[in-house]
Amino acid sequence: MIPRYEIPQISAIFSDENKFQKFLLIEKVLLTCLEDAKIIPANTHLELNNVKINLKRIEELEIITRHDVIAFCSSITEQLPDHVGRFFHFGVTSSDIIDTALSLQIKDALTLILEELDHTLKLFADLSLKYRYQLCMGRSHGIYAEPLTLGQKILGFHQELKRHTQDLKNFYQHSLTCMLSGAVGNYTLLSTSIEENAAKKLGLIPETLSTQIIPRDRIAKLVSITSLIANAIERFAIEIRHLHHSDVREVAEGFAKGQKGSSIMPHKKNPIASENISGLARYLRSHLNLAMENSLLWHERDISHSSAERLYLPDHFGILFYVLKRTQSLLQGLEFDTNTMEQKVFDYGNYLSSFYLHELILNLPHAKREDLYLILQKAAFKKPLQSPSEFTMNLQEELNQHGITYQLKEMNRDEIKKIYTKEVDAIFKRALG
Repeated sequence: MIPRYEIPQISAIFSDENKFQKFLLIEKVLLTCLEDAKIIPANTHLELNNVKINLKRIEELEIITRHDVIAFCSSITEQLPDHVGRFFHFGVTSSDIIDTALSLQIKDALTLILEELDHTLKLFADLSLKYRYQLCMGRSHGIYAEPLTLGQKILGFHQELKRHTQDLKNFYQHSLTCMLSGAVGNYTLLSTSIEENAAKKLGLIPETLSTQIIPRDRIAKLVSITSLIANAIERFAIEIRHLHHSDVREVAEGFAKGQKGSSIMPHKKNPIASENISGLARYLRSHLNLAMENSLLWHERDISHSSAERLYLPDHFGILFYVLKRTQSLLQGLEFDTNTMEQKVFDYGNYLSSFYLHELILNLPHAKREDLYLILQKAAFKKPLQSPSEFTMNLQEELNQHGITYQLKEMNRDEIKKIYTKEVDAIFKRALG
């Protein structure tokens, strides 16, 4: 990871030092389980308390063996007496250790990421509650549609992120597995009970059926969830980028003292955080294709997935963590021009067409819906931007010209606000409880 985006906590989890420490932990747990099963002498595992991970020695041995797990095992057994070393790595194949260690690394990374997701969700929830009743224009196809509240808008992003966070929590609880089943997963020397015992000690779930690896559709599922999280965050970032436009001016990113927006234009305030999030979200989603292709292995297994995982998984978790932190900073620094938002609602009243359409349907039982729609459309098209009072007046004229006797009531600001906020409390109760 380049220094700009590196997260030290995540880098430490996926470092070679930590990976081999996980290998050693699994091997030690395996020995204790073999002791429990009366296969090897009691207390054999205690001899591992004094061994050290020597990265330099592992590198030296790998040059000769061209096999990282064998190099690791040799670097450990040469530190052990023969009567203990003979039981090290007993009955397991390399992928048992590699894949179970990867589950532990992913678990550690997800522990950190889930904490950041919960914090991000709280910021979204707090912001949505703060602006629960703040009117703003809703848009459809980028065009003014009907008013809603800013709180509703923000709550929509909260709910999307909440769904995917729950999916990630479910994965964390139910899909991080341990595999100690030996070559091609047939338990030639071990047993399912030994594997279950080890999984319990490691805080993982036994893999229901391994081939010679933990099936890679599990990681594909994980990356699909995290890609959806990236999607949810980018959808919010895109909204901020739109609302930040000079000709919209409803929301702006915070601008720190000393910050500059352009090397030549001193007036510029750019949505750089949102744009950064959009770019990194694309990068996160690009990993989904790798994860999918990595699940398509030959026969019981090959190692075509291994090289790709070494590269993209540490980056994936590191960038996801970074994006969450950047999103939190963005949320905390946003500036909302509520006057501009609300003024748009009361400067533009064509949206009342849908409200009046249904009022006329309810009060003119002999009128056809299609005829009423055309009358309302004609009134709306008289002027692109009509105030509510202008639109009401133009609609009244159209009704009169069509011989329809019905007196429209011109609505004031409070009445308009009541129409478009009447279900806000119910929405928030349903979403946030």
